[in-house]
Amino acid sequence: MNDTGQEEKQFGKVRPLDAAERRVLGVLVEKAKTTPDQYPLSLLALVSGCNQKSNREPVMNLDEEAVGRALESLRTIGAAAELFGSGRVPRYRHHLRDWLGVEGPQAAILAELLLRGEQSEGDLRGRASRMEPIADLTILRNHLDALAARGLVVWLSPPGRGRMLTHGLLPPEKLEKVKAQLGLAMAAAAAAGPPADDDDRAPPPAPRAAIPTPAPQPGRVEQLTERVAHLEATVADLTARLAAVEKLLE
Repeated sequence: MNDTGQEEKQFGKVRPLDAAERRVLGVLVEKAKTTPDQYPLSLLALVSGCNQKSNREPVMNLDEEAVGRALESLRTIGAAAELFGSGRVPRYRHHLRDWLGVEGPQAAILAELLLRGEQSEGDLRGRASRMEPIADLTILRNHLDALAARGLVVWLSPPGRGRMLTHGLLPPEKLEKVKAQLGLAMAAAAAAGPPADDDDRAPPPAPRAAIPTPAPQPGRVEQLTERVAHLEATVADLTARLAAVEKLLE
């Protein structure tokens, strides 16, 4: 195969990517690893991969024109290339190793972050492992530390179980929105109680059926009703704030 766009590339020109560019580049890396017999991808296959509903966040509806524009801009900075084989239909591949200097597990990690955005270390390990084996969190963290040192990974929460992160190819304004959204989500989770993570889940409380329930005192029902109404109003307010942030991110 001959690379027809080689002279246009500016390898090493790293810059933030918009939503369509992130999705296209993520799909190219993913399909190279999961369906190598169908790679490089035709434009139709790439559009289908961009719009698939599994392992995508958010689900998108990109047409051929939008994907074509993203491909052209990725080619310009040396992150992707157009190829021709024995047929006349062009195909496309990524140049992540040349553009960012990453391959293997680190390429899989970045692909998952490009496809799904911010996520926890545990979720990321499971998703990236379908492309490259990552045996445990210790190995994952070694890769993440190396990527973070180069600004290719951004930590969104302090070290600890369930630590959140994203990739470093977001425009600055988008990254700030992600941080704000995560802050609201964490506030809502704190208001709702302890997280339901399997690793952190506390033992269930002892059954209370054997404990006699005192008869309600006069006025007690009214007090409980007011507290419930207050809690419902608080949850509704947090829900509205989260919806407002999500609308800004659309």
